[in-house]
Amino acid sequence: MANQLIDTKESVFLDGPGRRQFELFFAVRVFWEFIRGFRALHFVGPCVTVFGSARFKEGHTYYEAAREVGKRIAIDLGMTVMTGGGPGVMEAANRGAQEAGGPSVGCNIILPIEQSENPYLDKFVTIRYFFVRKVLLVKYSYAFVIMPGGLGTMDEFFETLTLVQTKKISGFPIVIMGTKFYKPLQEFLKFMADQGTVSLEDLDLVLFTDDPAEATAHIGRYISTNFKVKKRSRYIPKWWLFERS
Repeated sequence: MANQLIDTKESVFLDGPGRRQFELFFAVRVFWEFIRGFRALHFVGPCVTVFGSARFKEGHTYYEAAREVGKRIAIDLGMTVMTGGGPGVMEAANRGAQEAGGPSVGCNIILPIEQSENPYLDKFVTIRYFFVRKVLLVKYSYAFVIMPGGLGTMDEFFETLTLVQTKKISGFPIVIMGTKFYKPLQEFLKFMADQGTVSLEDLDLVLFTDDPAEATAHIGRYISTNFKVKKRSRYIPKWWLFERS
C-alpha cells in the first residue's frame, strides 16, 4: 500500500530544468497541496506543534513523556496539539491531548514507511511534499515542542529556529524535551553562540527541560507576553466552499 502511494517520478524534480509542461504541473501540484492543507486546518484553533521520532513505542520513556506533554498543552494552555500525524512521539502527543479532552490534529506525510496516520487525531491531512508539510506545521502554531528524534526532527527544529533567528517568526517559544538526549545539542548551540554564529538572544526562547509542566509554563509565559492568541471558534464554515469545521 505504501509503495503505491509514492510517485517514482517525484525523485527527479530537483534534477534541474525539465520540460515546461512538467515544471508547470509540479507547480500546480504544490499549489494544490497548500490549498488542501489550508482547507483541512483552517478551523483547528491555535496550536502547539510537537515534533519527535516515529520510532518510540508505547511504554518507552519518551513516548510517555510526549503523552504527558500533549495532556499539559490541552489542560494548561487550552490549545490544540498538532503533530506530524504519524506513530511514536507524534501518536503519544496526540493521544495525550485526546485523553485530556483537548483537540488533536495531524499533518501526515506520504512515505514508504511510517506514513500511516495515528488513531488519536480529530482531524488530519496527508501531504506529499515535506516542505509543504513543514509550512503547515509552523503556520498554525504559537509554540514548538521538540521531543527526542532523528534527522527529520533535527530538520524541523533547525528550520524553526532559523525562522526565529531571521525574524520570519518572532517570539515563538521552543521547548526541547529530554535533557540527557539533547545534551550534545545544547552544548553545540552554546559553542555556536561563543563563536558568534548565533546570538544568545536567539537562544533565549529555547528551553531544555524534562518537566512537561515547566514546558507549558514556559510556552504560556511567552505567548501571553508576545501574542494575542486568535481563537477560531467564531468562524463558521461556508457550505458553498464545501468547508467542514
